[in-house]
Amino acid sequence: MTGRIGPGLVGEVMVPIRGGVEAFYAHPAIPEEEIPPGAIVVVVEYSPPRTIYVARAIV
Repeated sequence: MTGRIGPGLVGEVMVPIRGGVEAFYAHPAIPEEEIPPGAIVVVVEYSPPRTIYVARAIV
């Protein structure tokens, strides 16, 4: 993650895909959740062309 994700905020997540890395706009899967930059996330839903919904990964 390169930017904070939270209520009313759109962050950016770099996703390894097709042998490279692509940037996607990211929204929290749980609307009230805040996710800080650098956190590891799990993609919960994909909305074409470049939007994903994410949740914080439990490591």
